[in-house]
Parts: sequence; C-alpha cells; structure tokens
Amino acid sequence: MASHAVTRHDPGPAGAVRIAPSLLSADFGALAEQVGEVAPSADWLHVDVMDGHFVPNLTIGPPVVASLRRHSPLFFDCHLMITDPAKYLDDFARAGADGCTIHVEVGGTAELIAQMRSLGLRAGVALNPDTPFDAVVPFLGQVDLVLCMTVFPGFGGQAFMSEVLEKVALVRREVAAQSLAVDIEVDGGIDTQTAPRAAAAGANVFVAGSAIFGRDRPWEAADAIRRAVEVNVT
Repeated sequence: MASHAVTRHDPGPAGAVRIAPSLLSADFGALAEQVGEVAPSADWLHVDVMDGHFVPNLTIGPPVVASLRRHSPLFFDCHLMITDPAKYLDDFARAGADGCTIHVEVGGTAELIAQMRSLGLRAGVALNPDTPFDAVVPFLGQVDLVLCMTVFPGFGGQAFMSEVLEKVALVRREVAAQSLAVDIEVDGGIDTQTAPRAAAAGANVFVAGSAIFGRDRPWEAADAIRRAVEVNVT
C-alpha cells in the first residue's frame, strides 16, 4: 500500500522531554507559517483531529496533514478524537502522520493498535480524565505512547485538571516496572506552571496549544515550557 512508502520521522528516544505544540490553537489561516515559526523550539507537532461525534467539535483531517507535511519535517503526532478511527488510519498514514493516538473509550483497542502497526505508524492510546488507569494496562506492552488527557477533549483553553496527575504517576510506575519504552503524554491546560507538575508525576511529552500559539512569540513560549519541565524529568 502507498502508506508504507511514506517517510516516517524520528520521534526521538522514549522518555526524553518532548514539546508538542498543538495546532488546535494555531491560526488556521496561516498554519504553515505558524508551524514554521515554532518548529525550531518544537520536537513534535500535535494534530488534534475531532469528528463532532466523539467530541463536540470539528477540526482537521488528512488533507490538511498532507498539506502541512510538505512544509515541515517535524514528527506529526496525530490525536484522533473520533468514533471510527479504523476508517481513517490509512488516510492519515498516507497523508504523512508519523504517529496516531486513539482513545480506549472507542473500543477495539487491540485491533486498532495492530492496524497502526501494519501501516508503519507509531501507536498511542489516550484516556479521558475520568477513564481509569486500569483501562490502559492491557495495552502498555503494545504501544509507544500513553496520552493522559488533563482536560476533557473538544476545545482548547480549558483549565488543567490536577486530579489526573495520580493516573500519570500510575502509568509511569507501571511503564518503569515493565521496563517499557513508552512515552507518557499530557494534553490540556499545559503551560509553564502545570507542565512541571505533570513532569514530576512522570509525563515526558507536553502538548500545549494556547500557551504557545496564543503568544506573540510562540517559539519563546515553547522554550519556556521546556525549561520549566526539564528539571523534573530524570
């Protein structure tokens, strides 16, 4: 299939600090320019995909990913907040996604992970704030990334939910106990104040939208978040 011929970009070593600006808060009328501005200070680009069904919002799809791919060598971290990811994974793989993250709440998780692997995608699973840690345990040995949502997905600019940090710590503890090369990502309300708390709990990938793209100099905002978290990640 054509998707196998797509060049994949290096995510970097598991466990290292990764700053992933979220397109959800970027200027959609100037996406390529915005991505270019923040690229020197970003490790990944976080692409929020919403279908208006699994979450109450609509965003972008594979055509936009394909357009951006021509302008950026960043690792594309696509977060699929959609009811039927199996229908679209091939499209995202062919568009230039490097990794896709699906929600355990959708169901069929093992099959979706296998599908991502078959397409050459880095595989991630996400949990909403009220989804228990136990829901992800059976899949930890099968994935590259666990995303603990620190807000309920759907809209940017929400307040960080500190109660999720306990779940982040549980995931980190289990990943360490099994000696797994799994990144732990947080998304929602991440800024220079909340990112260090998430880092202390065990997160190493930090998705930030309004805290980066909502600033006049987004690259400096990304650098500030990196400085804030690096002292907490060992």
